[in-house]
Amino acid sequence: MEGPNVLGRRVKTERARRGWTLARLADASGVSRAMISKIERGQSSPTAALLGKLSAALELSMTELLSPAEGAVPDRVRRAADTPDWTDPDTGYLRRQISTPGFPADVTEIVLPAGARVPMPAASYAFIAELIWMLDGRLTLVEGPTRHVLTPGDTFELGKPQAREFVNDGPEECRYVVVVTRKPTP
Repeated sequence: MEGPNVLGRRVKTERARRGWTLARLADASGVSRAMISKIERGQSSPTAALLGKLSAALELSMTELLSPAEGAVPDRVRRAADTPDWTDPDTGYLRRQISTPGFPADVTEIVLPAGARVPMPAASYAFIAELIWMLDGRLTLVEGPTRHVLTPGDTFELGKPQAREFVNDGPEECRYVVVVTRKPTP
C-alpha cells in the first residue's frame, strides 16, 4: 500500500491475469476506461469509493488491491513507521494496513475525518466477511434506510452485501479497525 505506482501495477497485473481488457474491467466496475488507464500508469490517485468498485470487480479486498501482488515474506514485527497507508484524496479517509499480506485476515485501521462520507458498493462485500471495531469518535454506518451509530468499544459485523456509507457526522475524526476475511467459495 505504497501509493499510486503500487496500486497501478496491481490493477494492471490483476486485469492481465484475468485476460481482461480495459473495457472489460470498466464494464465490470463501472469505472471509466480512461480512469483505469490513469490509475494503471500512476497518473491518478483514486477515491475510496472508486477503489471499492475496482476491488469488487476484481474480487479483491481493498487491502489486496492496495498491496503489491508479490513480495518478500515480511518480518513478524513491523514498526509503526513502516506500516503502509493510503489516503483518499477527496475525503482524507486514511487506511493504515495493520496485518501483513500473508496473514489470514486483513486488519486495517481507518481514520475518517469529521464530516467525511465514504460510500461503498454492495459488490465489494460479496466475497468477504467484515467486522468493524470502533476505537475513537463516532461513526454512522448507513445501510439503505437503516443507520447504525457506533461509538468507542462497539463492534459491528456487516451482514449481506449491500451498498453502505461510512459517515463521520461528529466534530472530530473517528478511528476504527476493520477485520476482513474471505468467505469460503461454494
